[in-house]
Parts: sequence; structure tokens; C-alpha cells
Amino acid sequence: MTLRSQTNLSGQENGLARSLYKSMGYSDDELDGRPVIGIANSWSTLVPGHYNLNELAKFVVKGIYRAGGTAAEFGVISACDGIANGHVGMKYILPSREVICNSVEIEAEAHRLDGLVLLASCDKILPGMLMAAARLDIPAIVVNGGVMQGGAVFDGRKTDATSNDEAVGMLKAGKIGAEKLRRLEDVSCPGCGSCSFLGTANTMGCVSEALGMSLPGSALTPAVWADRQRIAYESGRRVCELIGQGITARQIISEKAIRNAARVVQAISGSTNAVLHLSAIAYEAGLDLDAVDVFGRMYADTPHLVKVNPSSSYDMEDFHRAGGIPKVMRNLGELIDGAALTCTGRTVAENLASYSDRSDGNPEVIKDIAHAYSRNGGIAVLRGSLAPDTAVTKPGAYAEALRHFKGKARVFDREEAANEAILAGEIQPGDVVVIRYEGPKGGPGMREMYKALKFLYGRGLAETTALVTDGRFSGTNNGCFAGHISPEAAEGGPIALVRDGDIIEIDVNNGRLDLLVEADELARRQAAWVPPAGGKYRGYLGCYAKLASSASKGAVIVND
Repeated sequence: MTLRSQTNLSGQENGLARSLYKSMGYSDDELDGRPVIGIANSWSTLVPGHYNLNELAKFVVKGIYRAGGTAAEFGVISACDGIANGHVGMKYILPSREVICNSVEIEAEAHRLDGLVLLASCDKILPGMLMAAARLDIPAIVVNGGVMQGGAVFDGRKTDATSNDEAVGMLKAGKIGAEKLRRLEDVSCPGCGSCSFLGTANTMGCVSEALGMSLPGSALTPAVWADRQRIAYESGRRVCELIGQGITARQIISEKAIRNAARVVQAISGSTNAVLHLSAIAYEAGLDLDAVDVFGRMYADTPHLVKVNPSSSYDMEDFHRAGGIPKVMRNLGELIDGAALTCTGRTVAENLASYSDRSDGNPEVIKDIAHAYSRNGGIAVLRGSLAPDTAVTKPGAYAEALRHFKGKARVFDREEAANEAILAGEIQPGDVVVIRYEGPKGGPGMREMYKALKFLYGRGLAETTALVTDGRFSGTNNGCFAGHISPEAAEGGPIALVRDGDIIEIDVNNGRLDLLVEADELARRQAAWVPPAGGKYRGYLGCYAKLASSASKGAVIVND
């Protein structure tokens, strides 16, 4: 076994590096021939999904030392989507994914780490960590912080952080009073963890497990359970075994694994952001694979097996108790490629055969194929005159009647303007809200149009309106929507040409998103189109706007 770390720790000529380690209390025993495992810890008191990561890191360290390794911990930034939502802060959320990936790469290469345990939970942090593992191609394993438990019941289900925004729409519609709105914030998030709905954070926890980069059954274990600490310990122990076996990240993050993860996202109707992130992970793994196309093809033949918040009143703890991702993968049967390698050193099929199921087996939370909610998956890819490259929608989160929607466009060039119009009662049944110049380059940063859909829901318009955008959506959003429209408005895509009153047609079953305007009229508009004058961004956002790829390619920074 050749250890990377020994290139700067062994031999008389490396006394300088050893002395620097010793200045922090490391011993000869820890530095002589043992694998040095980096713990990439995105702990923060800004992000509830990461609040407990310092505690979990202690158990990772125990596992590493138990298996004969040496632990070295370093910090990684994290930002909370929920706190950043609805203002300029959201511009930084997706681009932060690239910073996280780059920072893990820098630490691992600068210090020649032999392996990594990646501690993360939330929306762009966990994908950034997976991207780094794929780019570095060294032994690595992911430990997430666990899911938040649901809050007090409101509007027919246990509350979560997003219940507050739904309630704002209800307040404006006169359905509730101000005191009820204020009290809701005290009871909707009872403790730390990644938010208790199937948003991007928990979707990506499921993706990590389905990829084989996290231990079986670990994705949905609640943050406050003791099982979460045992998972951390075992992950620390296991990464040392991966080094001994010579199993690196790209052996796990294979084409088979990407397909398995996409299949699971389809079956659970996970966040549309998973399409972006799996595209980015595949890119960093050097795979010649179009993840968007994979999702598009799987929509037709993947049964929809799981409905949890925002699609039902069940939350993530219910999902875990019902069997979690192992149960989903077992129920998918031959639709899962059992030959894919995982971080256990065994294949998916071997893991599923040996997994000890302690679930309550609630068949209403996780269906089998014979009783699936739908024969189609939860995420659909659309193309058409409004989205010549692609757009993404989540039919698993809205009524089947909304899968074909035709209405009049109400056009807004920024999220804030749309939110103001919705709360002011300016949007009517039959409208298609268009929010543009929010793509990777045009935003810049591809913000989520989360609040707009929550406000529509609160005003009672979720089933009579639609929303289309070159921005993104949160996994908690429901209602008829299509996002990730490519080319984006800032690149002169057709969404830049839409005018108030134009008819837009969303046809999910036929995979279409069309602007019903004559071709010659669109040509005239295209010839007259001028990018809107906007502020030039300095610093990181300016860099991201210049280098980011299309949403159809994962919105990654491309430098090749």
C-alpha cells in the first residue's frame, strides 16, 4: 500500500513537515506509516443541517484511530439556502458548490492526504464534497448530519421551515392572522438537522447513499439519534479499509452509480436540483455521460414509489422509519444495477442482501412497484420552443391534471418583482409567471424561485397557475413549474423574448415546453433583443458569471 502522505512525512529530508505536525501535538506513532485521513468538516452555527457536525467529527476520529489511521480535520464553508432565500444572498448559493469543491481539492492535494471523510448535509455543500471526491479520485466516504424532525401540525401536516412562507401567502389572502404567523416560527423547526422535507439537502443525502458514497441506511437517520454517531464512527473506520483495499472515489462514482442515483431520485420524486448536481458530479468524475438525458429517459420507466413532504404529510423521519433508501432500492429490483461498487467494498446487490432492516415497513410511505403512485418518475425533462436545450420539472410534486397547462404569460425580469406582484394579488388563475435573467450567468448564480411558488400556494393559486424560469427551484416546491430553462435569457434564449399575454404550454407527458408565438414574430423579437443593462459583479460572482456552463451541463465552472 503506497500512502500519498508519506511523500512528505517519511525520510530525513521531510523533518520540516513532521515538525509542523508535531507543533500541533501529533506524535511519531501518528506520522510513521499510518494513512492520514482528512476530515472535511463544514460545521457551522449558521446552518441547522451542520450544527451537529463537530460532534460527529469526534466519532469519525474515533473510527479512524480504531482502524489504524491518523485524523486531520479542516474546515469547509457552508451557507444555508433557507436563510439566503429571496434576496441577493441566494446568488451565492449554487456558486458556493464550486468553492467547496475547490477548497477540499486544495487541502487534500496540498497536504497529500490519503483519504477523506466528508462531513456535510445541505443543498450545495454535500454536492460540492462529492464533486471534490470525484475530482481527486482518492478513497473517500460521505457522512451527513442527519435529518431534522418535523414541527407542530399546521395546514394538515407537520411543519417545517417553509411553512412560514406558505403562511405569509395565507396572511395576505386573509386566511390566518398575524399572531398565528408569528407563533409558527417558534414551532416549525424543533431541532437541528437538514430540513424535514424532501428538499435538495435530503435528496442529495439519498443520492450519496444511492451512489455508494455513504453507508447503507445512513441518508435519512435523524440528526438527534444515536445511530447518527455510530454511522460517523463506522465511516471513519471504513475509510481506512478503503485505503487498504485501494478503492478510490471514481471506482464508486461510475456510470452505473450515476444511473442508480438518478433512478432513486426519480422513484422518490426528489429535488430537481439533483439533475444539476449529478451532471456536475459526472463531469468531475470524467464520465462521458449526459445526466440530463439519463433523467429524461428514466422518467418513462421508473415507478414513483415515495411521496413525502412536499408531496404528502409524511416527513423524512417517516421515510427513514419506513426503510429509507435500502427499501427503495430493494423495491426497484432489477431497475437498480446491483453490480455497482460501494464504499463498503461490496456491491450494491451485496449490501442490499445483507442490510439489516429495522424499519416499520409502512407501505404508505414506500410503495412497491405493484402499488406505485405512478408508472412515471418524479422528474421530467422538457424541450420545445421555449426550452430548445432543456428544462426540468417535478410532476411528482403536483396533481396529474397540472401536467398539461396552457396560460398567459406574466413576465418578470427578477424574482423580487414577481414576489411583489404575487403578494399584491396581481396574479390570476390561468397565468404563467415567467421569471427570467436568473440563470447561471444572468443571475448570476441561478437563484431558486422558492418564495414565488410558496406565495402562490399561500394565496390559493397553486393549482390554477404555473411558473417557468431559467432559475432553479427548491425541493420543497410544489405546483406546476418548469425551471433550468436553457439557453437562459442572458444568453438570448427564447425565454428572453416572452412578452405579457403570450401563450405558454407545458405538456409534461409529451416532454414539451412551448411558447406559442409565430416563428416570424419570434425572429423579429430576437433581432431587436438587447441584453438588459445590469450591474457588473466583481469578486466571485463576476468570475462565476463568466465561467459557468449552462444549466443543461450542470452549471459547473468550465476551464477546459
